[in-house]
Amino acid sequence: MAAVEVCVKAAAGKPDTLGDCPFSQRVLLTLEEKKVPYEVKLVDLGNKPEWFLEINPEGKVPVLKGDDGKCIADSDVITQVIEEKFPTPSLVTPPEYASVGSKIFPAFVKFLKSKDASDGSEKALLDELQALDEHLKAHGPYINGDNVSAADLSLAPKLFHLQVALEHFKGWKIPENLTNVHAYTKALFSRESFVKTKPSEEHVIAGWAPKVNA
Repeated sequence: MAAVEVCVKAAAGKPDTLGDCPFSQRVLLTLEEKKVPYEVKLVDLGNKPEWFLEINPEGKVPVLKGDDGKCIADSDVITQVIEEKFPTPSLVTPPEYASVGSKIFPAFVKFLKSKDASDGSEKALLDELQALDEHLKAHGPYINGDNVSAADLSLAPKLFHLQVALEHFKGWKIPENLTNVHAYTKALFSRESFVKTKPSEEHVIAGWAPKVNA
């Protein structure tokens, strides 16, 4: 089987190091969990190479180049295509659970950028994390029970960003009483697929700094 090619974000200022894009990591996690051979092409988003803009004029990552030479952008579409082409092991999340945790990332970004402690952004994030905790308590350890699925692989990189960035910029941690969320992040972050594809904490922090200080 020929390796699929994936274009992902390089670390800011380190064009030869894997960067901190959670959508890129989601695609790499999917390939790792399915044991699909792949080749990573790192793209310096601050200085996009010509070859990259030719295959993907919008200039966004991640991009998957299939064996037919076609390029696909958008992690939702890419993970779907990988699922169809490499159906085993199945990572399909049942439709009724597909949106579990999906509001956590926008709530995290809003709270991270917030300069006003009374704007409700912290409570909004806590509400989303609480809802995830309750879902995991009833259906865990993963979103769809015992086996990892697409929803987990989408959420894991975002939860890693949330943990690293909020502790660094706000000294904020996920409350201890959300024990199911803590067990969940521990299980996800220790998976071999995650360890192999995660960005370093310093690159996550560097990636968020301009947005926080804006």
